[in-house]
Amino acid sequence: MTVTPHAAGTTVDGTPTRTIANKVGIAMSVLIGAFLAFDAVGKLMLPDAVREGTVALGFPVHLAPVMGIVLAVCVVVYAVPRTAVLGALGLTAYLGGAVTANMRIEAPLLTHTLFAVFFGVLMWIGLVLRSPELLKVAGLTR
Repeated sequence: MTVTPHAAGTTVDGTPTRTIANKVGIAMSVLIGAFLAFDAVGKLMLPDAVREGTVALGFPVHLAPVMGIVLAVCVVVYAVPRTAVLGALGLTAYLGGAVTANMRIEAPLLTHTLFAVFFGVLMWIGLVLRSPELLKVAGLTR
């Protein structure tokens, strides 16, 4: 009987092992994705609250579905493991627009304006916990 070596972080049959950090990262990513998917559906369905919020931010109501489509595409790309980094980049840009929109109307800093920043940081933490090799790409570990 011969024992075949396997790569670190995988089982004998080659499937990846799930660490606690990986499971936490997946849970964070699912919660973030669910929240953003809910937001995208709201922009596509245009209930009164979304109409009022869109107008309050200074956008024409007819642009809300466009924002919803962009957000939905980014969430789907983020949900697919092979394209998650690309999705996270798109969502980071989207959240940056949210920060700018809230700054423009002088919304409260901690509760409104920086919410998207905090949300984006949590999104990236979840992604790094799912795929720790991203720290190497970013030059944060060797």
